[in-house]
Amino acid sequence: MQSRTIRTDVLDLAYEEHGPPGGAVVVLLHGFPYDPRCFDEVAPPLASAGCRVLVPYLRGYGPTRFLSAATPRSGEQAALGHDLLQFMDALGIQRAALAGYDWGGRAACIVSALWPERVRCLVSCTGYNIQNIARSVDPVPAEQEHRFWYQYYFNTERGRAGLTKNRRDVCRLLWKLWSPEWVFDEATFEKSAVSFDNPDFVDVVIQSYRHRYGYAPGDPALAGIEALLAAQPVITVPTINLHGGHDGVGPAPPADGNTKFFTGAYERRLLPRVGHNVPQEAPSATVAALHDLMKGTKK
Repeated sequence: MQSRTIRTDVLDLAYEEHGPPGGAVVVLLHGFPYDPRCFDEVAPPLASAGCRVLVPYLRGYGPTRFLSAATPRSGEQAALGHDLLQFMDALGIQRAALAGYDWGGRAACIVSALWPERVRCLVSCTGYNIQNIARSVDPVPAEQEHRFWYQYYFNTERGRAGLTKNRRDVCRLLWKLWSPEWVFDEATFEKSAVSFDNPDFVDVVIQSYRHRYGYAPGDPALAGIEALLAAQPVITVPTINLHGGHDGVGPAPPADGNTKFFTGAYERRLLPRVGHNVPQEAPSATVAALHDLMKGTKK
């Protein structure tokens, strides 16, 4: 594994690279509050199979840094999709298999929906991750509302102060709540938690959760992408949705409501006893999904 940095229009974007440089490209994208360590048992077997595996640190995480103090520290969905596209452009990658969850799954879904010619196939945990911001104020059943406590918390100044002062405490609790069947030790958590010490982590996280409810402005430079996402574009690339059967924040419904958003080949695979952090809890299932999709698609 090699640690590298590539410059995009607004970031020095850190990433890890595995496998031969000429292999079929796979980009693995982590979520909040996690980091590339979640793919430590996913990237090596893909690399051993001949893939070039790239695992970036999202904006606000680990060694990734903004180039300018003037750039808004936005965590909005358009920023995540934009960063992924810029990452691929900077590395000269014309087409890649994408896999991600949570924020990373959102980035992967956005590029798959808006630039499908750049995506060979998609593994998206929980399915369609593009936010419908126009309907963000619509209430959901109380049982689901209470799972979003952290989002409401981050929409207050107390929440900003709490994440600033107690980021490990907050993030560790989310790991436990979202993956109730996953037993992890403090050393495992700390390997990822060091990425939360990024100086922009709090600002990016807070803006992300405020923007998705319409309570914070987006980056004006990304308004065009947000306008496209408001239409809830469908995804046409071959997709497997890996959904943890014990996801503590987004439980899998009996009937899959994602199908209307996928017009290409689509399959949902439920993973019993797996929570939100699918690649770290179920690395073999993640690798298998990518292999299955790549068998039927061209490099």
